[in-house]
This record gives sequence, C-alpha cells and structure tokens, in this order.
Amino acid sequence: METKKREIVKMLLNQNLDEKDEEEILDLLINSPITVDVDKENDSKMTFGDKVADKLSEIAGSWTFIILFSGFLIFWIILNMFILKDAVDPYPFILLNLLLSCLAALQAPIIMMSQNRQAKKDTIRNKNDYHTDLKSELILEQLYERLEKIQKNQYKILAHFYKMEDENKK
Repeated sequence: METKKREIVKMLLNQNLDEKDEEEILDLLINSPITVDVDKENDSKMTFGDKVADKLSEIAGSWTFIILFSGFLIFWIILNMFILKDAVDPYPFILLNLLLSCLAALQAPIIMMSQNRQAKKDTIRNKNDYHTDLKSELILEQLYERLEKIQKNQYKILAHFYKMEDENKK
C-alpha cells in the first residue's frame, strides 16, 4: 500500500524538485502529520530585536501614530512661528526637517525587517498549506479506491443474491 501511496504522491509532486526534497516531501506526506502552527513556531524563534521591530512597525503603521505625529508637527510649527519669541527652530524648520529625516531613516529599515519576517512566515504557511493539500488529495485518492472496492463487492453480492434468488424460484 505504501508503494501505491508513493506513486500517487510522486504523480502529485510532478515538479522540478531535486531528489532530496522529493524524498523529504514523500516521507512527510506518507508517514507523518504535516500541520504546523506557523505563528506559534515563528513566535518561538523571534529575538528581542524582532519583537521590538514588530511592535514599532505596528505602532508606526497605525492611525494613532499618524494623528499624534501630525499633532506634534502642527504644535512644533505653531510653537516656533507664533509662541516663542526666540524660536528654537525658526522657519523653514531645519531642525524639524532633520528630525523627520532621522525618523524616516530609522523607521524604514525597521518596517522592512518586520515585512521580511512576515514574508518568511507567509512562505512557511504557503508551504504548509501545499503539503496539507497534497496529503488531503492522497487521502481522497485512497478513499476513492476503497469506495470503488466496496462498490465492486456490492455488485458481486447483488449478483450472488440475484443468482440465489433465481435458483430458489426454480
């Protein structure tokens, strides 16, 4: 039965895989459960820096951050144009431009790190989904074969039953 499974899986895998990957997938699909909690697995491998980058990305990509930061910018401009006599950063707000540039220079790589990690997680999730689909297809194929056997046996039983019924009538 396992060789039949292997043939079915090889047919399903009909791709350009090297032999090592193909054997690994075959063993995975045939001999072991394949579902993986990608989020749990990924969270267990996260470093402190990864967690900080994700949290900063979560904050920096929120409406709360946009509104608060817009408020800070408006406050900065009003403070330096109208409230302070000797402005810390007079128009054209060179210090503010420096702060914004520094923020953007730090924020962009942090967000990219978080996105790269999410992309890796998505890749693992897609691979897991693919393996699950293959295993499901294999199980369905086996069920179909069993159903065919049951149906053939049923026809044999019916034929035998009708034959016995005919003999009893005679």
